[in-house]
Parts: sequence; C-alpha cells; structure tokens
Amino acid sequence: MCFLEFMALVTMKELLDRAEEQGVAVGAFSVGNMEMVMGAVKAAEELETPIILQIAEVRLPHSPLELMGPMMLAAAENAAVDIAVHLDHGLHPETVAKALDIGFTSVMFDGSQLPLEKNIEIVKNIVHLASDYDATVEAELGVVGGNEGEGKAHEVLCTNPADAVRFCDETGIDALAVAIGNAHGNYPVLPSLRFDVLEEIHKAVRVPLVLHGGTGITAEMFRRCISLGVRKINIATASFDSLAQYAKAYCDNKPEKPNYFELSACEVEGVYQNVKKHIEIFNMK
Repeated sequence: MCFLEFMALVTMKELLDRAEEQGVAVGAFSVGNMEMVMGAVKAAEELETPIILQIAEVRLPHSPLELMGPMMLAAAENAAVDIAVHLDHGLHPETVAKALDIGFTSVMFDGSQLPLEKNIEIVKNIVHLASDYDATVEAELGVVGGNEGEGKAHEVLCTNPADAVRFCDETGIDALAVAIGNAHGNYPVLPSLRFDVLEEIHKAVRVPLVLHGGTGITAEMFRRCISLGVRKINIATASFDSLAQYAKAYCDNKPEKPNYFELSACEVEGVYQNVKKHIEIFNMK
C-alpha cells in the first residue's frame, strides 16, 4: 500500500501526517554517495511510495554536506514521488543551520546525551530557527544504543514517558525519536524491544514517533512498532552493508580489470534492493 499523492520536494511533516492517516510508516534512508541516492529513489519510484533521504552529521567527514545536500535535493526535486530531505543526528546547532540554509526540509538535533533541561533549551532554539524555513524538526529523548557511524557506542536508556510529554510540550517538535531497546548498527543478537514503553509514550504524546536503529529488526517487530505510533523508521547500516556486499560480489566475480560504471551500477542495485524490501514492510498494515 502506498500513500502517494503529489510529487515534489516536501517537508517531513507532510509525509508523517500522511503516514498517520494511513497507519503506515515512512522509510528514512541514509545515503552517503550518488549511488545510494539513486538506489533509494529508484525503489521509491518503483513502489510509488514517498521516502525520506537523510544523512547524519557523523557521515559528513566522508560525505560533505555541501556536496551531498544539493545532490539529495536535486534527486528529490526530480523524483516521481514525494521526498523529504533530512539532516539526521545533528550534533551541533551550526550544522543544523547549514542544512537549513542548503534547503533541507527537515532537521534533527540529537541532544539525547545532554541533561533534559539542556536538551529542551537547544531544541526549542532549533524549532524556532526551523520555523523560518517551514522545516520539520525531530529530536531524541532517551538513548538509542550502539553508535551512529564510527562514533562512541552508547548503552540503551529507554525514553521516560513522563519526560516525553514535557519534552514535546516545551519544545514544540514535530517528531520524537524514542529509545525502546533499539540500537544503531548491526545487532549481535535480536533486540528485545520494550513495546510496553512504546505504547505508553504513544498514548501520552501527540507527535509522530520515530524508530532509529532499524537494521536487523524483524518485519513483525517493525509492524508492531507501527501499530504503536511509529511513523518514521530509519535505515542506515543495512543500506551501507548491502552496497558493500554487491560491490564486493562484483569485484570478486570480475577476473579481469573491474569496470567503474559496472561497479557503480552494482552499488545502486545493492541500495535499491534493501530500500525496496523495507518500504514493502513499512507500508503493510
């Protein structure tokens, strides 16, 4: 089931509102190069389903924002489906401001490692800044485990539902990323998600919920999260891994000198297959 209505560069809030109406989740797919952008858009267009293209601040040393941002925006503007372009896990207000200036239609500031009051203070300022651009704001409360990119690993600290109410009310955010036992990167074992915590948060707050650390979570877990208010699901590691696997398979099976353009096509295919798989899961009720 798709929720395609128009075709354009859109805000994340528009996609979250549509996802809420349909009882589905919109996939937010991290990208790091042109092939990843192309593969994600190809899958979205084939399934006629809007997506979010995103890049996390920790990726920027390898994929500079001033290069990736315009490419992501151009892909969204020329796609046959609606696409939002999002800064994921912004760690510094200056990076968030730069993404907004480039034209990103949504941003996330991750203050989950800060004291609650400081997180609220900074996110309120981000919401105020983003309003000048009509951009959507996501923030995180609790600590999602693992690590984003090659950063420091964190232990999971589940989101406190009472804190979530205060956080949403005082900041005015559009979407809340929650910690319910999920983690970034590859899970060494199948995670045990706290659906009871998720349900309590869903009943208590009025904003769409976001699930980070989607790589390795089963289809059944995804669908249960969606039934409990998750309207955006982040996929990063699975796409990076799929690209690398397709590229390796091509090089391993190419006894003569590998061809760059064939390699590029394999990278696109690797991301396309992973994004397509997840879109099909997220759009099923």
